[in-house]
Amino acid sequence: MNGRTEQRLSGSHHAEQNQEPEKGIVVDMLVRGMKVAPVWLIFSWLVWGLDGVASSAYGLGLIFANFAAAAAFLTWAGRISTAALMFAALGGFIVRLAVLTLAVVAASKISVFAPVPLGVTIIVSHLGLLVWETRYVSLSLAYPGLGPSNMTPKKCKEIK
Repeated sequence: MNGRTEQRLSGSHHAEQNQEPEKGIVVDMLVRGMKVAPVWLIFSWLVWGLDGVASSAYGLGLIFANFAAAAAFLTWAGRISTAALMFAALGGFIVRLAVLTLAVVAASKISVFAPVPLGVTIIVSHLGLLVWETRYVSLSLAYPGLGPSNMTPKKCKEIK
């Protein structure tokens, strides 16, 4: 492939990402979550045993599904109007919170359910992934969603 073809392909991918920044952000969060998940599951196994691993894996699945549902709902509503987007943001949060609550209540009837690892996993993974992702999200209208790789913070000396 020559340089022009690569530039054209990467440019179209970047343009597609900018049209639906929610998807790009969530995919990036899920990739980061999948990198950390094995470490968290090993930690859960060491601290809480096999029931803790099962509950932590279930919690990670719930959080990943929650992020994917949020992106899908916001992307869909964003195509309609700004009012629909605002309604989807608030209403979708309430609906997803209710679904998470129902999923936890339903899991409480299973014999391998351990509430502490599940609760810790849901809280830590949710907040951790959101905080981790804030470093990579662009706050520029020129690049909504994830910023280009050359915009990541670099170590440089401050000029005084």
